[in-house]
Amino acid sequence: LDEVGTRMLSVLTTSKSIQTAFEMLLEEYDVENGLLRQDLIDLIDRLVEQGLLEIARE
Repeated sequence: LDEVGTRMLSVLTTSKSIQTAFEMLLEEYDVENGLLRQDLIDLIDRLVEQGLLEIARE
């Protein structure tokens, strides 16, 4: 992961929800809403596929 990907993972693993992580990252980075959302989804998908992240269903 690059620096941004590492930060996204860090925020994901310390946030209560994906939405909370998204909102935190949106405040932190000067990025278009839709682009950040897609990048976050892509990262989550890759990490889940590789067994590095598990999504808790509530």
